[in-house]
Amino acid sequence: MAEQKKKTKRKVTKKKSVVDSAARNAAMLTDGCNPEFVIGAEFDGIFEMPVIRKPSKYIIPKNLVPFSKMTKADPKSFAVCEYENDSEFRDILLHPDDYIAILKEYQGFISPDCSVYRDMPLAIQITNIYRSRAIGYCFQKHGVYVIPCVRWGDERTYTRKFLPERIAFSGIEKHGIVSVGSYGQLKDRVNRYYFEAGMDAMMETLEPEIVLVYSKIPDEIEDKYPQTQFVEYPDWTSLVREDAVNGRRTE
Repeated sequence: MAEQKKKTKRKVTKKKSVVDSAARNAAMLTDGCNPEFVIGAEFDGIFEMPVIRKPSKYIIPKNLVPFSKMTKADPKSFAVCEYENDSEFRDILLHPDDYIAILKEYQGFISPDCSVYRDMPLAIQITNIYRSRAIGYCFQKHGVYVIPCVRWGDERTYTRKFLPERIAFSGIEKHGIVSVGSYGQLKDRVNRYYFEAGMDAMMETLEPEIVLVYSKIPDEIEDKYPQTQFVEYPDWTSLVREDAVNGRRTE
């Protein structure tokens, strides 16, 4: 008679999430848009973008570090951004609750810079703008200092020629602090045109008091809006190279 193999029951310990697990499971089985991220949010515009509130007190970070490099930076001197390939910050989009405690140690968090390319279908551009607001709201709700990232695509996202509202700026309060990324946007005439056109639309719509810029802001933009404080940050590669030349540790 063959000896019966003993079955061992594997014990699985589930980590408690700050978001509702039932809602997460429902999202996976239905629409996949993680509605648990925006529980309690206020929504703006016809596409109901979750609103990221402007802070009562502004914190201007000393430096910005991309999410994929955050372990190489001192939390006391850096805010975390996502000005990098979307695949580098995929985990924070799927599991933001894993990073809430970590991000509270940093000077702040720029909401995700989800790609909004001009050649994307409009539905995808809108979806990625929504995704950035939803994650930003989720972190803000749980006590992280959040600065909204503003990213636009083609004219349909930053003008009213096609839609009744400028969707790229929905979910962001006026007269606050925002962040934009110009890295790679100023190298050729076409990209520069769209960047500057979107900047003008953003300034007209949101009238921000402070604009954090990952890379450079064109002088003509800064000169056009003297009432706004523009703060430039070197991209991570340039920052590391500069510190190496000067014999400094990046962190």
